[in-house]
Amino acid sequence: MEQKPVIRIMTLNDYEKVYALWKRSSGMGIRSVDDAKPGIQRFLERNIHTCFVAEHEGLLVGAILSGHDGRRAYIYHTAVAKAYQGQGLGTALVSSVEQALRNEGITKIALVAFKHNEGGNRFWENQGFAVRDDLVYRNKQIT
Repeated sequence: MEQKPVIRIMTLNDYEKVYALWKRSSGMGIRSVDDAKPGIQRFLERNIHTCFVAEHEGLLVGAILSGHDGRRAYIYHTAVAKAYQGQGLGTALVSSVEQALRNEGITKIALVAFKHNEGGNRFWENQGFAVRDDLVYRNKQIT
């Protein structure tokens, strides 16, 4: 009987494997500063219980980053290895994040997906995330 992937809290020791998964995943936006090891280390130190990886037979096959500001949470860089897509692993990662955030008293989650990432947007819609057309997303790079 084949074992199912195991979901656990992400640690900095997972960084190289997670980064490699992100690089292999279509539709991902990776930034050299924020997504370099020091940036992810800062993120994991602030969000100890809300970032997860999935492992199967010694391979890292999924990852999800999530953090919050005390009021609202945000999901970043969700990826599942191509061979494991369509099997419920992404949904299981999202469920892990949702439970962890509920445990921390958070009641609302937001995320950003690239408009051209059709598969990703379909996934998020199936997870119950609605498109907001009443907002304008803005950002400013300060470094």
